[in-house]
Amino acid sequence: MSPDQVNRHLRRANEVARQAMNQGHHPFGAILVAPDLETVLLEQGNVDTVNHAESVLARIAAGQYAPDFLGDCTLVTTVEPCAMCAGTQYWANIGKLVFGLTERRLLGLTGNHAENPTLDLPCRTVFAAGQKTIRVIGPVPEVEAEIAALHSSFWTAAQVAPPKLAP
Repeated sequence: MSPDQVNRHLRRANEVARQAMNQGHHPFGAILVAPDLETVLLEQGNVDTVNHAESVLARIAAGQYAPDFLGDCTLVTTVEPCAMCAGTQYWANIGKLVFGLTERRLLGLTGNHAENPTLDLPCRTVFAAGQKTIRVIGPVPEVEAEIAALHSSFWTAAQVAPPKLAP
């Protein structure tokens, strides 16, 4: 994937994250890019704390496409996948990953927020424990600030005004 394609797809994933945020979800977004490195096959925003954008997208992709095809696809996501999402990508056989912002940098933006208890476990470490190769590009400095800005505004507002709990 060329640098231009990486940046363009990350910006699309960030727009998916913005849409998720506007619908009341955490601002994470992921897209699945076809082997041609241009066609976007799926888009997914964050659903909740156990249905992250990447894991939901990977499960949907595994149900719609053959493993060999997915091995040539790229999951593009705004933030480095957590251990759950990296594992789901691995099992779905999606062969490439592009992410904009590291999990560690996200922790710096969210702090110790109860709704986002980040794991300091890089996706490369998760993938290295497996038996197949997942190629990884990230973080991507050219788009990192745009992704960080969306998270910074969301998590600052979320700390000031926590969501109301149902009675």
